[in-house]
Amino acid sequence: MSQTQYEPRSPEGQAVWEALRRLRQDLFHDALAHRPLPRVSADGPTSRRLPGWLRVYAPWFPHAVIVGAALGTLLLGWGTAPFGSLLSLLLGLLAAAPVVLTLVRPVAAFWLSMLMAPVCVILGGRWNEDWPWLQGNFVGHLTVLTVVAARTRPRTAAWMWLATAAYGVLYAGSIGGTDGLGSATWPLLLLSAFSLLVVTVRHTRREAQQEVTAQQTVTAHERSRRTLLEERTTIARELHDVVAHHMSVVAIQAEAAPYRVENPPPELERAFVTIRENAVAALTELRRVLGVVRAEDAEGYAAPEAPQPTLADLDGLLDNVRGAGLQVDKTATGEVRELPQGVELSAYRIVQEALSNSLRHAPGAPASVDIGYVLGGLGLRIVNGPPPEPSLVKPSPGAGHGLTGMRERVTMLDGEMTAAPTEEGGYEVTVFLPVTRIPEDPS
Repeated sequence: MSQTQYEPRSPEGQAVWEALRRLRQDLFHDALAHRPLPRVSADGPTSRRLPGWLRVYAPWFPHAVIVGAALGTLLLGWGTAPFGSLLSLLLGLLAAAPVVLTLVRPVAAFWLSMLMAPVCVILGGRWNEDWPWLQGNFVGHLTVLTVVAARTRPRTAAWMWLATAAYGVLYAGSIGGTDGLGSATWPLLLLSAFSLLVVTVRHTRREAQQEVTAQQTVTAHERSRRTLLEERTTIARELHDVVAHHMSVVAIQAEAAPYRVENPPPELERAFVTIRENAVAALTELRRVLGVVRAEDAEGYAAPEAPQPTLADLDGLLDNVRGAGLQVDKTATGEVRELPQGVELSAYRIVQEALSNSLRHAPGAPASVDIGYVLGGLGLRIVNGPPPEPSLVKPSPGAGHGLTGMRERVTMLDGEMTAAPTEEGGYEVTVFLPVTRIPEDPS
């Protein structure tokens, strides 16, 4: 017969049933499970403050604390009986054993401590008949409750506290005195409740920090992903006019080509018609896709009315930047030539974003823009120096999206990019955009 058939139907009965199920799970299920105490990190906030030779042993600090508590419990238990006798040593060992056991089997250590309490009372003799907890067992059980609560969940610690109170009640009602729960039970319950409260608050705070850290990680990931999508959308919008221009040229040339040839064969006319139809279809699909992208942000985006900028417009950009207070120099090397419009637009935007970063992060610092026309492509190098000290203008860090946009443009063109601080305290962005030389039209 399944266990679910015994579950009560009333809400009160279900609550009691659930409580008993949790009690069994926390204190009885896998009570003898081997759970070694893990070492702490040597890079923690406390460990980093220790000297180098002592930091090596920092991971074993919790183990040393527990062993020290076990030695203290041993000494207290040793002094219960006449000091130096075999009985006093036995009482000390019985009181300290559960503390040591918390290193490997925490739940079993609690039950062993509960068992050792009456055993030590019986072995201790009648002069301790009013004490359900001898001195060594008092300190040992308090230590066990604290350590086990720190190593398990707060609910398990609450069950252990209730079991300790139940032991005091049973002792007072059977072999104990007439003073309620016994002479030492009340202090033990109060001290253990305080220690369990501290441990529970620590548990809650740590879980909250872990949840906040996980949420921050997810948020940062989503923010980066959203930023990446926004940058790609911006790039697609900017390149639309470039691609549309090329497709329009293809369609017009395909339509005009048959008229430039005298008596063209029918096959050639059909081929040019097919080329034009494909170019017009591709242009239509391109506009439809861009329309979907723009529809997602129709209020915040307007189609550009002016042509997309190229490297020929870079001098105007530098003049605007100089007007904003940035001292910037431009150097061009190699044979200046017209590049594909996508490369020209991306190069312009990369320089624009790099100079904007210089204005934000290093106001007042000089900057330089080096453009190199090489055989296999275009090289860009934008460097800014460290901000002057003292500076009347404070840096205003942005959201960190500029480098993401630059990398996306470089990746789109199969280029290479490095961005890193310089030894002088400034920042350097180096980009190479490969360009495949297009043969010139002989006509």
